[in-house]
Amino acid sequence: MAHSELAYLTFIRTTPEKLWKALTEPEFTRQYWFGTTQDCAWKTGAPWRILFSDGRVADTGEVLEIEPNRRLVVSWRHELSPELTAEGFSRMSYEIKQETGFVRLTLTHTMEIEESKLIQAVSGGWPIILASLKSLLETGEALQGTGLPPKTK
Repeated sequence: MAHSELAYLTFIRTTPEKLWKALTEPEFTRQYWFGTTQDCAWKTGAPWRILFSDGRVADTGEVLEIEPNRRLVVSWRHELSPELTAEGFSRMSYEIKQETGFVRLTLTHTMEIEESKLIQAVSGGWPIILASLKSLLETGEALQGTGLPPKTK
C-alpha cells in the first residue's frame, strides 16, 4: 500500500520522565510548540486534540497506544486546512529510549496516502518543534519564536 512518512530521530540530554512531561503537559508544550496545548486524558481510546491559546482546534485524534515514558501513538487529523482535513487521519508515534546519559526520541508520522500534503506540511514543522523541545529540556529555554502562535494569513 502506498503511503507517506516522516521519520525523525533526535537525542536529548534528559530523562524519559522529563521528556514525557514535556511531550504531554500543557505548561511545557505551549513553550516550544507555538503556544499550543494538548487536551487529552492520556489513556488508550481517549480523544486527543491540539489547541491554540485562542481556542482554535488545530488537530484532533485519539490515543491508540500509550506506555508512559516509553511510547505514545495517536491518530491525527489536521482541522484548520480543508485540503489537509480531507486526507483523513494520519498516525504519529513517539518512541522514547533511555541511553547512557541521554534519551533517544524517535518520531514517526505516517499517512496511508502517497505524496500526502499533510506529511509534507508536518515535515516542515516537526524539525523546529523538536529542536525547540530539545533546547527547552537542555537549557531551560525554547528556541526564540516557537512559544508564539503562528501568524494567520
